[in-house]
Order: sequence, then structure tokens, then C-alpha cells
Amino acid sequence: MAGHSKWANRVHRKTRQDKKRSKLFGKLSRQIIVAARQGGGNPDHNIQLRTAIEQAKAADMPKDNIENAIKRGSGEMDGMQFYHTLYEGYGPAGIALMIDCLTDNAQRTVAEIRRLMKKLDASMGDAGSVTWMFDAQGVIVVPKDKADEDTVFMVAIEAGAEDILEEDDTWEIRTQPQDFDIVYEAVSKTGIPTERAEVTMVPKTTTPVPDDQANKVLRLLDELNDHEDVQHVFSNFEISDEILEKMEG
Repeated sequence: MAGHSKWANRVHRKTRQDKKRSKLFGKLSRQIIVAARQGGGNPDHNIQLRTAIEQAKAADMPKDNIENAIKRGSGEMDGMQFYHTLYEGYGPAGIALMIDCLTDNAQRTVAEIRRLMKKLDASMGDAGSVTWMFDAQGVIVVPKDKADEDTVFMVAIEAGAEDILEEDDTWEIRTQPQDFDIVYEAVSKTGIPTERAEVTMVPKTTTPVPDDQANKVLRLLDELNDHEDVQHVFSNFEISDEILEKMEG
């Protein structure tokens, strides 16, 4: 069964292959702005900013865009103020949803997210209605063809990682949130390339989705993720590998 982790990797790859990059660049700019505002504009002393910059570079975001976003976040340039908002709810087959946003207008965003969810047979929940179903964890994804298991295991575990999971063509390093920076730093210093690195929400248990509702679930997740204010969508769904591969094909 395929769940949130595999879908997150799929979204990461898909957005970076999309010819229409303006929306992706906008989301990455917001991440850089917020990271610089919270921890300063020097990536050598702000690992959240460094991670956001590396993600932007991996997406071929122009250097000027990156530099301008850093300046807006650090106050060197005027710019919009973005704020984190988190929405919770339920989708088809009873899956739990956490929708993490960066927005300059929370009233607009919640109205648009609510409307989108209603259209796709999902509903908003109260604050705290599903957060208890997830744990915060650091996730660092390494392509298998870039590093062997022994190398990844030794570097990650020695730095304080909790576990190394095998996911098709990747190794997935799991850490406690407070250890993420140290482990990511250790992996980076070895020159091991990463496909995805972030502190994310991992479901404690999963909800199987019947095959006849899988398309509806994935459409909902993709449309939520495509919204310009949405940075991350977390869910606890499980979909059969065969169905997911068919939809990707």
C-alpha cells in the first residue's frame, strides 16, 4: 500500500518537472522569506533558510528570485508579510487532512480552501480534530542511485537519525524534529545528494482507501497542493501501489 510519503515524493518530482514554474517559484519564495525573517538572512547560520534555498536551486529558480526573497525576509527590501495557517479536515474514505499554508490574507485562504474541499467531497474540521493522528518527524530522502544503503545508514545513524526506510528507488532517513538540522548537516557534508529534506507530519496509523475512491482522493490532494497558499498537505491515506502507478502512468 502506498501512503503519504510516496505521494509527497511524487508531488516533489512532479512540481519540479512542470513547465509552468511560476506557482512553484512563488511557494519557494514564501518559504525563503519566512525562513529569513525567522532566522536571519545568512544561510550559514540558518539551516531552515539553507534548506529552502537548496530546494529553490533544485527547481531551477533564478538566482535573482532567491536573493530578492532573502532580502524581503531579512528586511532589506519591502515585501508582503506571510503567516502560517493550519487547516484540518477529512476527505473521501474518511482520510485525515492537515493543510499547511503561508498566506498574506488568512480570511481569503480559508474561504478558498473550504470551497475547494466542499467541491471535492471533503470537509473542514475544528482545530485539533486530526493533529493528534500525526507525529512531527524530520524526513531526508536520498535517491538509491546516488548512495548505497551502508553509506547512508552509517552517516545518518551516527548523526542521530532514528531509522532508515526503503521506499522504491529512495532511502528515507527519519529523525526527531530537534535532530533534523544535525542529521541534514551530516548528510550534506558527505556530499550525498538529497531529493527532499524537511520536518513533516507523519501519520501514526493509516486509513485504507478503496480502489474506487482512490482517484477522488488523489485529485483532492493534488488540487489542494496546487493552491498558491498551500505549502504542504499531510494525510494518512493508503492507496494500492497498482492504482497509484496506473494514475502516474
